[in-house]
Amino acid sequence: MFTGIVTDIGEIVTLTPGGQAGDRRFVVRTRHDMKSIAIGASIACSGCCLTVIEKGDDWFAVEVSGESLAKTHLGGWKVGSRINLELSLKVGDELGGHLVYGHVDGVGKVVAMTPEGGSVRFTFEAPSDLARFVAAKGSVAIDGISLTVNEVAGNRFGVNVISHTQAATTLGQAKIDQPVNLEVDMLARYVARLLEHGKS
Repeated sequence: MFTGIVTDIGEIVTLTPGGQAGDRRFVVRTRHDMKSIAIGASIACSGCCLTVIEKGDDWFAVEVSGESLAKTHLGGWKVGSRINLELSLKVGDELGGHLVYGHVDGVGKVVAMTPEGGSVRFTFEAPSDLARFVAAKGSVAIDGISLTVNEVAGNRFGVNVISHTQAATTLGQAKIDQPVNLEVDMLARYVARLLEHGKS
């Protein structure tokens, strides 16, 4: 469980084939103190919950299945790729964003970026099957970042990203057509399921 508040920007330093066909092993450099992080701990990597399988003073390794590589943009990571990191939520921690599970629902993309004062208005496009779960004033996790939706138009939705969030996450270097991992608000999923069940 996570909050969508990014705590570091990591960097991919090596990638190699994993133990199973189609899997991949990534080594990520981080500023987090790895001494306090156990083998087997979960870290959200650009919104995808991954398990630490090895670690050093300033790095950790994860193995990603072929399924996860295909269903997220992790398959596009290269040496030098920068990724958003968040350690798992502990009981008693401040819930500064919203509840994020680290289960990516699909891949969207950046379609526009418009400066607005000190912030930037981002417009994202979601896959058709996910767009119905995105609502104005609702929450969405984009590459693991908890953001509030400003407006929705069809498959597209807009959010304002303040300068702090740009500096503290990979959105500060975002480009048009860049893929992003999307996790919709779980409450929206349950409401949709209840409505569907009521029709049957």
